[in-house]
Amino acid sequence: MKSFHQPVLLAEVIKHLIYDIHGTYVDSTFGGGGHARSILKEISNKGKLIAFDQDQFSIIKNKICDKRIILFNANFSKIKRILKASKKQVKVSGILADLGVSSYQINTPQRGFSIRFNNILDMRMDLSKTKSALNIIKTYSFENLNNLFYKYGDFKKPQIISRKILLNRKFINTTFDLVKLFNNNINFLSRLFQALRIEVNDEINALKKLLKQARTLLKKGGRLAIISYHSLEDRLVKNFFKTGNIHGIIRSDNQGNNLSTFHKRYTKRIFPTKQEIYTNPRAKSAILRITQKI
Repeated sequence: MKSFHQPVLLAEVIKHLIYDIHGTYVDSTFGGGGHARSILKEISNKGKLIAFDQDQFSIIKNKICDKRIILFNANFSKIKRILKASKKQVKVSGILADLGVSSYQINTPQRGFSIRFNNILDMRMDLSKTKSALNIIKTYSFENLNNLFYKYGDFKKPQIISRKILLNRKFINTTFDLVKLFNNNINFLSRLFQALRIEVNDEINALKKLLKQARTLLKKGGRLAIISYHSLEDRLVKNFFKTGNIHGIIRSDNQGNNLSTFHKRYTKRIFPTKQEIYTNPRAKSAILRITQKI
């Protein structure tokens, strides 16, 4: 079967995430099931894997027939609520999140994620949602466009981009329309598409919700592994691991000890090898951070 998605930093994730073979683990971004299948190989028959993915096609195309896995078609921001509703509210041994867009989504033209294919600007990971990239282009105000391009694309002068979109928005419908309008280099266009995608899928707020839920879902000694692909995500994860809160504020007790939920000494930052980047270019910008609950 053709690979739906090549998992990034697979060996490193398994090495550091799995420490209790009888434990319950959460794969919050199931995707092509690559990480999930490897986790199932490592855990015992008593172990469990609870997986989530908001893209229904991931569920349909990559379903794993194994009694140890439970798969939910939902965004990872809803993990705690779904587990409670399904009466599977347990303390878990580890949580994994591989952030960003999957290879399948990028390589499927009609999903509108890639500058390589000409199709309607969509970029929804969950097709049941109404907001698409085209909706943003057609309806957002100058101020709202400025805000998203500055925050999510790291553009220093977003007003230039926003003004150009406003002047030409009635002519923009497809990915190539946007590419043609700016006619810039790959780096510029990648950041532009990234900013729209993050806004469409509310990715930063979803990540914040996942991180906050991880504090209570993980049991003592439990591990949290996050793979991010751009500085905005990575900075949020790094500060959360350091401080135990999404605001990145260090809170201390009367003796000056950091009150973070996570073990400072265990926290690791791992990059893909040159060999992995060669075989899977998507891994180039990946950063894996792993921490352990105290």
